[in-house]
Amino acid sequence: MKQSKQIHRREFLKKAAFAASTLALPSVVPSSVFGANAPSNRVHLAMIGVGGRGSAVMNGFVQHEDVRFLAIADAYQDRRERVKSQLNQRYGAQVTEAYDDFREVLKRDDIDGVVVCTPDHWHVPVALYAARAGKDMYVEKPLGVSMVWAQALRKAVKRYGNVFQYGTQQRSDGNFRMACELVRNGYIGEVKRIEAWCPDISEQFNAFHVKQYGSTKPAPVPETLDYDMWTGPAPMRPYTVDRCTCYGTYHCYDFALGFIAGWGAHPLDIAQWGMDMDHTSPVSYEGSGTLPTQGLYDTVSQWDIQCHYASGLPMRFMSERTAKAVVMTYRQEWVSHGTTFFGEDGWVSVDRTGLYTSDPKLKQIKLKANEVHLYNSPAHDRNFVDCIKTRKPTICPLESAIRSDTISHMSDLCVRLGRPIRWDPEKEAILNDVQATRLLNRPMRSPWFL
Repeated sequence: MKQSKQIHRREFLKKAAFAASTLALPSVVPSSVFGANAPSNRVHLAMIGVGGRGSAVMNGFVQHEDVRFLAIADAYQDRRERVKSQLNQRYGAQVTEAYDDFREVLKRDDIDGVVVCTPDHWHVPVALYAARAGKDMYVEKPLGVSMVWAQALRKAVKRYGNVFQYGTQQRSDGNFRMACELVRNGYIGEVKRIEAWCPDISEQFNAFHVKQYGSTKPAPVPETLDYDMWTGPAPMRPYTVDRCTCYGTYHCYDFALGFIAGWGAHPLDIAQWGMDMDHTSPVSYEGSGTLPTQGLYDTVSQWDIQCHYASGLPMRFMSERTAKAVVMTYRQEWVSHGTTFFGEDGWVSVDRTGLYTSDPKLKQIKLKANEVHLYNSPAHDRNFVDCIKTRKPTICPLESAIRSDTISHMSDLCVRLGRPIRWDPEKEAILNDVQATRLLNRPMRSPWFL
């Protein structure tokens, strides 16, 4: 694809926005011609992966009148055809096309951006292809299964100038923003420690076909599934009834790090945001955890990791079965995920049910004009669409994704190898541990490559 074709819609949108802000338009011209939702000002997207998570994310985007999904890609034929039909019914025309191979989508000049909701092992590879095709990208969390892959994506996005939105949607929620603003502006005094926790595999034990850790018995591949494409760069394994479910994509180490990353991305992202650490990560990781000893699923199932930033600030990262007893010593309400900042003068805790504080007056604070006001995003999908048009950074740019993802990766290695991990966030390298360093990369199954 020629570079001129890659950028022509992007430049058109920028010029159209500039013209609309500088020209006096005749009042007799219908607003639909030049308005925000005019066809010329629409953002054309493609969904890569339309399973359970993909459909949920897509439903947010389709609420915006200036967005059209022109293409979807999924390895399941029945799934992609069903979603294609739903979208075309919504649009009242044959607007959306369906594909098995996402690379065919990226060849289209009329696609501005992609929304990547594939299994975790596909997040970075699809994003890399999209970056090189000149497409902007919204990528679900966690970022991926390999730190080396993530670093390759950073280079590509920097080279091609793509807009990137990470799917840690909590930053677009007012309670999370307020918690971080209270911390940033010193309302609890100097922060002395942080706790972050999230669900672990135990929440899904009853969902698997074979309890507790999934079936290892080979089974026929469904006729509607392109299993080779679904597996992609991961090792080819025998198909089982628990492998290609949403649970298999979370808990098979070939495809993911498990909830230590897939769920951990959320509370860790808020910890990083609250401490203004999007440019770095903790430097040491030490603790304990468990791995399943039978069944299909082999990601870390439970963990309790103590991390330290270069300043010495400690953060305790826990799975829910460890965290409950800890959190209930200071909170009356138990929720299986959250982030708590402990300061000299009090604490602030936040999760998706609300904002909790050591002093109720903290929740009544109104920030002054000269204080730190964090990025205010009305909605994660809306923010991505707006940034495609303006070329401004999103609320969750790639660097924040890489740095918070690092915490999950180092915590996973700490449990998997049974020893402390030391990390240099400037060089992005593990110190004095050859075996752990090797695990930062994963070989890709042919014909896939970085």
